[in-house]
Amino acid sequence: MILSCGEALIDMLPRESTLGEAAFAPYAGGAVFNTAIALGRLGAASGFFSGLSTDMLGQILVETLEASKVDTGFAARSDRPTTVAFVKLVNGQATYAFYDEGTAGRMLAEADLPALPPEVNALFFGGISLVNDPAASTYEALQAREAPARVTMIDPNIRPGFIAGKEEVYRARIDRMIRRADIVKLSDEDLHWLMGEGDVSALAREVLALGPKVVFITEGAAGARAVTATQNRFVAATPVTVADTVGAGDTFNAGVLAALDEAGALTKAALAALPDAVLDAALSLGTRAAAITVSRAGANPPWRDEL
Repeated sequence: MILSCGEALIDMLPRESTLGEAAFAPYAGGAVFNTAIALGRLGAASGFFSGLSTDMLGQILVETLEASKVDTGFAARSDRPTTVAFVKLVNGQATYAFYDEGTAGRMLAEADLPALPPEVNALFFGGISLVNDPAASTYEALQAREAPARVTMIDPNIRPGFIAGKEEVYRARIDRMIRRADIVKLSDEDLHWLMGEGDVSALAREVLALGPKVVFITEGAAGARAVTATQNRFVAATPVTVADTVGAGDTFNAGVLAALDEAGALTKAALAALPDAVLDAALSLGTRAAAITVSRAGANPPWRDEL
């Protein structure tokens, strides 16, 4: 099983009521949440760990996960409220108002960490859940606890506006987690934010030198690459008409993990010696699945039979 560990929240999206009044509609979301759902839809054994509320909005999150065959049994349930993000669109650009203080997700503590059974062979971390304490430190503690024995992957999915005033602490946490991880995924924008300007492949090798066995870089409409100590594999993106890019990277992560899992490569030994064909299959599934996600509105990853 692949256990996705990170944020789940409700996006309140602007809509118009049947009476023509301005309204908001609740949609389940969160980067790590999206990856867990995409994994379940792609046929991988998928589990989700986060702090989930027992309130009405928390129930929406649980039902959404379970509808995509995601195991929610690892989640830490509490009566704290669910994180909510109200979205405002101005000329097509989204701005967010987050309500996160004292929530089930934000207040996740080390005492909430689950004991993991042997069938959990990989853990995925990332998103805005790595920004704010106590949850951010809790997720890092889980990775530190499990990294010696199980595969871990991180996609920071950096949101510079969200980490204002916390950049030094955040950069230090991401650096530590990258050094522990077996797999790192970054968009080319995130790569430059972390490592500075320069050639993408060269910067990816700098990330690789920190300790991971493989680094995946998504390059927008161009495609994606995988860099190891001896390989630099590239797969072009699948051409589609883009509705929006919400959830694209999250779906790519799921495709990569699902393909590696199918190949029996989610072990530390296998990741240290991946054949070109396995890397290519991971890039292919990731880019093809992401292409379907961007072709329709919102974070709506494909089921396996749609590929």
